Amino acid sequence: MSLGYGIQLPVQSQSTLYAEGWEAGAGPEDLVAVARAVDRAGFDYLAACDHVAVPRRLAPAMSTVWYDPVATLAHLAAVTERTRLLSHVAVVGLRHPLLTAKQYATLDHLSGGRLVLGVGAGHVREEFEVLGVDFDRRGVVLDEAIDALRAALGPEEFPEHHGKLYDFAGLGQRPRPAQSRVPLWVGGSSPAAVRRAALKGDGWLPQGDPRDRLPAQIARLRELRERERVAGAFTVGAITEPLYVGRAGWDVGRRTLSGAPEEIAESLRAYRAMGVDLVQVRFRSRGRAELIEQIALFGAEVAPHLN
Repeated sequence: MSLGYGIQLPVQSQSTLYAEGWEAGAGPEDLVAVARAVDRAGFDYLAACDHVAVPRRLAPAMSTVWYDPVATLAHLAAVTERTRLLSHVAVVGLRHPLLTAKQYATLDHLSGGRLVLGVGAGHVREEFEVLGVDFDRRGVVLDEAIDALRAALGPEEFPEHHGKLYDFAGLGQRPRPAQSRVPLWVGGSSPAAVRRAALKGDGWLPQGDPRDRLPAQIARLRELRERERVAGAFTVGAITEPLYVGRAGWDVGRRTLSGAPEEIAESLRAYRAMGVDLVQVRFRSRGRAELIEQIALFGAEVAPHLN
């Protein structure tokens, strides 16, 4: 089976954990150029993150640069043709499901059915508190939000959901999504997140699990789905080490996977052997031009060797 590949875009989120130095001075034109390169190179998806507001205590590490995912993905939908548009991940518990459904259904409609809705529980207490959502019950909130979103993003013009936290019926929303079923992937690597992905999701987006942890996580996903008899296709994701295609003439970091295209592909095929369907890649770069070159090299010279 083939191994797919996607990318979380630079510029739109700038945590010190992964942002490159050049991104601090980058803007919309750089984001558009990179998205177009991703589309040309055959990537399965491009992704954007979600944070409403970053508290001062976390700003030195996280930065406060977090573009809104719906606005960003809608903007990029207009300048790309094929690649799917992933929220990685939307903290859907911060908003009422009908509001989330309105935004993402419109995005799916405008993009011709290219949305993948990635959701997660969130981790920033202050965001929840300022928006009036119970941070300590965010898992419970997310569980019901997923159920409500399944209804609100379905084919019905007047969706219906009756739960403990959300209750709605008789309220119409158009446009409907272009897809008959919007794929919903669950992010996170905690036991609760893995269980939620297995039982409620169409896919799983791990949060930085290293290679040696993935087999056990994937086995747990399969066990849960088989035990609860959950039917339907399921996409297993993974986030790779940072990549650099070729021999860099600068220090790309000791954790970076670099070398000839065939060497990189051989290493990435190990993910497929574990049961991963789709890897999320990230490239080391010193500027937009180098990143676009890396994306093109990966699509042309690495990707053909992944299968």
